[in-house]
Formats: sequence, C-alpha cells, structure tokens
Amino acid sequence: MSFYSYLKQKQIQRWGIDYARHLVSRAREGRDTRGTRHLLFSFCDHWEPLFGGTSDEHGDARVEAWATGYPALADGFRDADGVKPQHSFFFPGEHYRPRWLDTLADLSRRGYGEVELHMHHDGDTATSLASDVRRYIGEIASHGHFSRGPQGQIRFAFIHGNWCLANARPDGRYCGVDNEVALLFELGCYADFTFPAPENDSQPRHVNQIMWPTGDLSARRTYETAERARVGERRTDRMLFVQGPTSLFLKRGGMPLRIESSALTSHDPATPTRVKGWGDLGISVEGRPEWVFVKMHTHGAPDAEAKSLLGDGGRRLHELLAEHYNDGRRWQLHYVTARETFNIASAAMDGKTGNPGDYRDYVLPKPPVRQ
Repeated sequence: MSFYSYLKQKQIQRWGIDYARHLVSRAREGRDTRGTRHLLFSFCDHWEPLFGGTSDEHGDARVEAWATGYPALADGFRDADGVKPQHSFFFPGEHYRPRWLDTLADLSRRGYGEVELHMHHDGDTATSLASDVRRYIGEIASHGHFSRGPQGQIRFAFIHGNWCLANARPDGRYCGVDNEVALLFELGCYADFTFPAPENDSQPRHVNQIMWPTGDLSARRTYETAERARVGERRTDRMLFVQGPTSLFLKRGGMPLRIESSALTSHDPATPTRVKGWGDLGISVEGRPEWVFVKMHTHGAPDAEAKSLLGDGGRRLHELLAEHYNDGRRWQLHYVTARETFNIASAAMDGKTGNPGDYRDYVLPKPPVRQ
C-alpha cells in the first residue's frame, strides 16, 4: 500500500483539517498551563463474549477469563488517588445472559470497573430501536449496573456497534435511525464514547475533542456540527461526546507515519511512543488544560485480546502510564470509568479546579452495585 493510499484509508481527508486546528489550540493552551497536570485514563471495552458468533459455552470461558484475570492484573497497580485500574465494560444488549452480568456485578462491587451499554443493530426504526434499548438497559440494570438520576431513572453511556451512530454510513447499514442521538438522550444516555473510527465512513470531522452536538439533534450524523466543551458552560439538554486520541506520528520501518486511533489490541499494544503521544495531545475541556482526558478502546473478550490485555500487554500499559504520568510533580494519573469521565468533565465545565479525582461522582452517582 502506498503512503497516499494509507492516509486515504484512514479518512484523513475527513478529519485532517480539524486535527491541524487541534494542534494549534493545544500549543496555545500548553503555554498557559502551570503546575501539576492530571491524566484521566479511561479504558472503554466493546466487551462482547459472543464476538465472532461463538457459542455460549465459549462465551462462558471468555467471561471467566476476565473474572479471574482482571483482578490479578489490576491489583498490582494504583493511581495517584490509590485507585486500581478501572475498566468500562460496554456490554452488548443483544448478548444478554444473566450469569454474565452477575459476574460483571461482582467485579464492579469489588472496585474493578463499571458496565455501560454497547449495541449492534441494523434496519431499525426509531420505534423498534427505542423498544430494544429500553429492554436492554432494564435487563442490565436489574443486576445493579448503571447510574441512576434523581428520580431513579437509568443513566448510561453508549458505544455504537460498527461505529454507525446516527445512521452514519452512506448506505444506511448497521443503524437505520437518523435521530438516534436525540432518542438515546431521551432514554437516559449521558455520553457517547464511540469515536474515533478513522477507517470507517462514520468518522466525524472533529477529532480530539470533548464536545456537544449543536445542530439538529434529530439529523443524520448530527455530531458533525459540534462545539468543544468549555469552562463556564455545561449543557443538560443533550448528551456529551467523549473522543479518544487521534494523531499522526513518526515510526520506524514501513510507512513513515502511522495514525493513532485509540485502539489497544494484541497486535497494537501500548508502547512508550504511543503512551507519550496520548498526553501530548492534551484532550481537555477548554479552559481547564491541566486536566487531560485519554479514552482508549478495545474489544477485550476474544481470546487473543484477553490474553494480551490480562497478561503482558495489560501490565506494560499500566507500567507505561505510571512511568509517564504518575511522578506526582509533573503529572498525576487517575484511573476513571466512563461515568467518572463524564462527571470530571462536568466539574471542569462548572469551573472546578484542583484534584479531578475529587469529582468522580460529581453529577452521576455510583451504580447501585457499587454503593
């Protein structure tokens, strides 16, 4: 593959201009940053026990691997607040098996992470989608998962299967509902964690942002019209979008550049160059540049991925995070769930300062299973 073909495959024509804008704004904000910086690290897993169409029995084995392997990994690390690594299990509603949600409830109760909603769908209408989402969140919430609002309503974060949020593909596959963003918000979704997806037609033109959609929320690809979240303005009438790192960086051998797309896999694990680059991007709420958000994703349930994430790949990730971002002077590291990411970003918008770890439960409380 030629270098040009590689860049085109990664959709740089769609997001390259906004990436350049981000580099300029990051350089400007970096000059004004003083004192200790804080890295908020969230690991958002498209956690699919039945990935690849496997059997329930194989799914059971995958779930058990995480039930035993994740505590063994996470117990060896702590962030600046004394918190162990937090895993956000975005569970696909269509894979619902009560025993698997019970296992995740045990992990959550013991302090290893939280469950949010992942969903694959195709050819839906707004009516059929709303029916399925209500059923999925009700089933998952029955195990103590998901935060609750003041009146007891379920609040959840979301990752769209196949990246096709808001009917994003030109051919309409893997969704079908233009007003999906507005519908999800009405059903209790507080934030979307789907992007980036640089190899997919769904990739937004905005990158490296915590942002609010600002156009017609019922429109297809409504996230294409958005504004960066900033200190002094927090919206409560729509859901937030939290993006992971997207960047170009030099590499040895092969292509002279590679594109960071926020994915950690067995074939593309954490490296010193990648980990340093995440913090360098400075993804933040405008006006609070010292709180840097890094949202990574994976598909952690399949065997090869679990072997890496629960073994050498996972250990190396947390060693590098501690090495680069937890010296206590230049940086402090904070492991956060998707819910805590939203809460801390909300605190930043409200002008809060200091240790972001103090705001883990700022807006949305812990799910019942963790209380």
